[in-house]
Amino acid sequence: MKNGITLKILGDYGPFSKVGKSIGYQVNVGQSSYMVDCGAPLFQQVGGNGLKEINGVIITHCHDDHKRWFTDLALFHMYAPDISHKLTLLTTEAINEELRFSSGSALNNSLSICRKKVVDIAYEDYVNFQMIGPYARYKIVSKDEGGGKTGLYITDRDGNIVAPDKAKIVISRKTGRPRMLFKDPDYREWVEPESFYPFSSDVFYEKSKNNYINNEEGYTIEAIKAPVWHGILGIGIRIRSDEEALVFSSDTVNDKVLWKQLYMEKKKQNFNDILEEEFESASVIYGDINDYIERVWGEERYREAVNAFNDAVVIHDISVRNSVVHTDYEGLDNTFLKKDKTILTHSPDEMTSEWVLSEADKTFIIKGKAIFEKVGNKLFPMNADIYHKKASRYYVGYKNEKGKYTVYEKDGLLRLSNDYNFNGTPLCNIDLYEDISGKYYKKLDGEDAIYLERVKGRVELIKFTEDGSRGQILNGHKREILTSNRKSTQISSDKT
Repeated sequence: MKNGITLKILGDYGPFSKVGKSIGYQVNVGQSSYMVDCGAPLFQQVGGNGLKEINGVIITHCHDDHKRWFTDLALFHMYAPDISHKLTLLTTEAINEELRFSSGSALNNSLSICRKKVVDIAYEDYVNFQMIGPYARYKIVSKDEGGGKTGLYITDRDGNIVAPDKAKIVISRKTGRPRMLFKDPDYREWVEPESFYPFSSDVFYEKSKNNYINNEEGYTIEAIKAPVWHGILGIGIRIRSDEEALVFSSDTVNDKVLWKQLYMEKKKQNFNDILEEEFESASVIYGDINDYIERVWGEERYREAVNAFNDAVVIHDISVRNSVVHTDYEGLDNTFLKKDKTILTHSPDEMTSEWVLSEADKTFIIKGKAIFEKVGNKLFPMNADIYHKKASRYYVGYKNEKGKYTVYEKDGLLRLSNDYNFNGTPLCNIDLYEDISGKYYKKLDGEDAIYLERVKGRVELIKFTEDGSRGQILNGHKREILTSNRKSTQISSDKT
């Protein structure tokens, strides 16, 4: 695609940030525009007029920092006077059902047009669900057993009840939610199919992957599951044009050793709460499903996960350490990600990284296999040696033996300091610049000066003295920095 894929960062901080805007992205491909997740304050950043123009919202999972504004988007499309269409939602069948359930309190009821009665409103009246990803061949359903009673069963797509030697329901004593156990025909082991199989498996999923294909503009939107490991139902998203592939891996743990263990380890079943003979014949069991799962991943899922990002630029959520449900920064070298093809997002309030960090309001362009930042109508390579975020400010660093700042490493994490007594191993010295709307300015120390962005993108340095303040408009250093570091200089967007 001539203009590549455009990615605008709307929110890139985690849910517990003091300064962040949760997670959300706007992706433009061809003439189409999509939201990928909607945890960021969309009405503030995109505006009502901009939201009217989007082709749809893609949801990767149901944690609030990724879907917080979903019900507001649905209500906006229902009640804004100049919108004549529903909110288009692209996600999997399972995640759509989770959204239907979780949004019920906000969407199920309203007042009638005359305002004299409370009326019921169907989820489908708000949402135009466009399914991506395959249908599961089996699902848990509630069936009428007569006499006002209902029961849970596992059925195939035609409604036939599945025998207990093939599939069972385990109802958690902690949550009351049912999960499915499935007897894999090849391993002859009990597995949880949502975890065990990738979308490519025709054992548990139907063959059609329901990719969203726009032939006129030449792009495809695909749901991927194999490399996503987060605990709750979740997917990654691959957006592919003729020459580009952009993947949102979403919240996940990417770990070579862990992934191999998930598919290699055979677990012994625990029958403490039930006799083994009763287990074999039971259709419904109350207890912990992990007592009965014999293998977490299949080899098919593992092989697909390993190769999921080979040809793509990846937007990958990151944490610092011991996060359980995210990839830890200290473990990035033990992932299947490539540094020059990855943008880290969902980062904590303060972080120093050798990998590119995203930042709210930045715009990236994916062209071929390369990542550029768009500033005005120019494209710049993301080629700093260090990226740093602190207190909602974004910095880039370039190595210089005489640089004022030192990068330290301790326990796999990086820190910045100009204090050479800092507790850590010094790695290199750098020149550090504050990135303001894509322009670079020397980092300020102390509290006697600040940068302020004025109208038309101008940046003013304001110095405070005992006699008052004094301002000076400055030009950024980006061009000279790129040139002096003998790296790629800016390129005009009309030449790419």
